[in-house]
Amino acid sequence: MWQIVTAGGWLMLPIIACSVIALAIVVERFHSLRENKVLPTNLVADVWRLASTKQLTEEKVREYQQASPLGRVIAAGLLNRHKNRDAMKESIEEVGSQVAHELGRYLNALGTIAAITPLLGLLGTVVGMIKVFTNITTVGVGNPAQLAGGISQALITTASGLMVAIPALIFYRYFRGKVDGLVVGMEKESLKLVDVLEKRQSRNGKAAA
Repeated sequence: MWQIVTAGGWLMLPIIACSVIALAIVVERFHSLRENKVLPTNLVADVWRLASTKQLTEEKVREYQQASPLGRVIAAGLLNRHKNRDAMKESIEEVGSQVAHELGRYLNALGTIAAITPLLGLLGTVVGMIKVFTNITTVGVGNPAQLAGGISQALITTASGLMVAIPALIFYRYFRGKVDGLVVGMEKESLKLVDVLEKRQSRNGKAAA
């Protein structure tokens, strides 16, 4: 393995660095984008249960806010639950856009790696071919060993760049789709809570009247 790396020349160093960074991002995103961590089950039901029994305190709302991304979005609506529907939706949408941005953290870096590693491989190909033609002009084509170094460098860097870029692109697309799905899920759950709280306020208003 080390012989292959050294044969690829100095351009193997940025390609290897990109592979390490991409692997770290993939592992971190798999951990951070777990559905049960982002969208805890029964959260809306628990909030409604506490609200219906008048146990939904500001302290409890703060706990929801710090527990999960969905809790943070829902807490934005809960902190404005005594206002009208539009005010609750506006606060939820504002916080939701921030949470969506945080869920997509590091994905631009992963996409950049997927884009530049083939270019690094192509650059290695160009450098290798320059080395081949330099050897040809120096010693001619009579000694294949003089040409093998440049050719192997060209092939190794190209293959290495593609080996990093292809998985990086696959995971980039996968995580982008997952983030979009999680954002839609948060919107559904938060709007469900807004509807429930609005109905409760309407019933309380009618009862008071």
